[in-house]
Amino acid sequence: MTAPAPLTRQSGKHPRDPMFWCIAIPAIFAALASIRLSIPNAPLFDEVHYLPAAREFLSQWVGDGGIYRNREHPLLGKQLIAVGMAWLGDNPLGWRIMPLIAGAVTLSAGMRALWHASHDRFATIAFGILALTGFNLLVQARIAMLDIFMAAFLALALWQFAAAVREPETGRRRLALCGVFIGCALASKWNAVPIAMAFGIAFLAVRLCAHRRHPLTSRRGAPVPGISLVEAAWWLGIVPLVVYALTFVPGYALGNAAFPPPLAEQGLIGLHAEMIALQRQVIEPHTYQSGWAQWMWNTRGIWFLYEYADGAQRGVLLVGNPLTMIIGLPALIWCVWSGTRDRDWAKLGAAGGYAISIGLWIVAPKPVQFYYHYLVPSLFLLAALSLCLSDIRTANRGWIAYAILVASGVLFAYFLPILTAAPLDDPDAFLRWAWIPGWR
Repeated sequence: MTAPAPLTRQSGKHPRDPMFWCIAIPAIFAALASIRLSIPNAPLFDEVHYLPAAREFLSQWVGDGGIYRNREHPLLGKQLIAVGMAWLGDNPLGWRIMPLIAGAVTLSAGMRALWHASHDRFATIAFGILALTGFNLLVQARIAMLDIFMAAFLALALWQFAAAVREPETGRRRLALCGVFIGCALASKWNAVPIAMAFGIAFLAVRLCAHRRHPLTSRRGAPVPGISLVEAAWWLGIVPLVVYALTFVPGYALGNAAFPPPLAEQGLIGLHAEMIALQRQVIEPHTYQSGWAQWMWNTRGIWFLYEYADGAQRGVLLVGNPLTMIIGLPALIWCVWSGTRDRDWAKLGAAGGYAISIGLWIVAPKPVQFYYHYLVPSLFLLAALSLCLSDIRTANRGWIAYAILVASGVLFAYFLPILTAAPLDDPDAFLRWAWIPGWR
């Protein structure tokens, strides 16, 4: 039995798979993100927290022991940074090469996820352009922090889940991969928890709506025919937890006489109690801290760098594209309304993903928050905008959709120097891009 085709704007049509663009746009993204990747030639912003932790893995891998640093976060993201350092050396290029790769993976996997969810060729390509020119993804792909790895694994999980729904004959394999990627996302950063839970909840809700006589064991009906609720609970619930736990195995060897290994002493559960306490600790206010409402309206950015570095005045500003971050908000409302009207699960998924990922920060007990936490919500927002632009194009207003894509690219080109640490004319050059007080 096959799954019913999702109801989308292109029902009854057979658009060509934009596979070429799902490779070409991320390749262009990687080329642009690599510009001055090794500048500054010193740790940038929160790299000061993660590079020392990654170096401990390098020491462990060569047999010199290692200390368990940066205990408040899981290990996988720091291990991936260490892989880049082992590959290209303990230098700026080695620090940032794996985040760069993760950024390209995020973009490509996100495009594939939207394609399988919507079968809308224009929306898929538009999303690639909007994400490439959205500022947020590019800047976070150029710094050795953890959010980009979490985003990459979540995008991979979304791709596999959407493909399982679209192509149920591959459902079991894809749900298994989805579970692995969910576990890796959690093992990169805990911010992935709400989205990680959403996969299983969505499967449960859709299957229960089918009103099967034996809902737990029946393999009939959406979202993935051939997979029972019991089996889905295994792939989307148990497998992620197993994968997450396995990523801590290297941590058992981190420690020495002066710094005993916390995993060996406390065990995995005990360590997590410590991690939760560290996450909730009250820290000093930060110059660039902000809240979720400021992220939504794009009114507070972060200067990852603004100083004389590598022979010139340079800056790196993390802020969203001033056009798409704002017009994406009414696009979310459109996706909720028209998605409900048309039973368009791609639109509802984009809007729901945004609500879930931003909702975390509305209720999170973390006292100090930053704009870089908006990475995942911003990608859902751009997915919603791309679907909205597709509707505008279908309604014979294609010039509006294309104009927005061009305008996003023009703004991206204008801001590119301050996104990629280009040499600036003088210390006051930042005013060219700091359009509002919250960007200063």
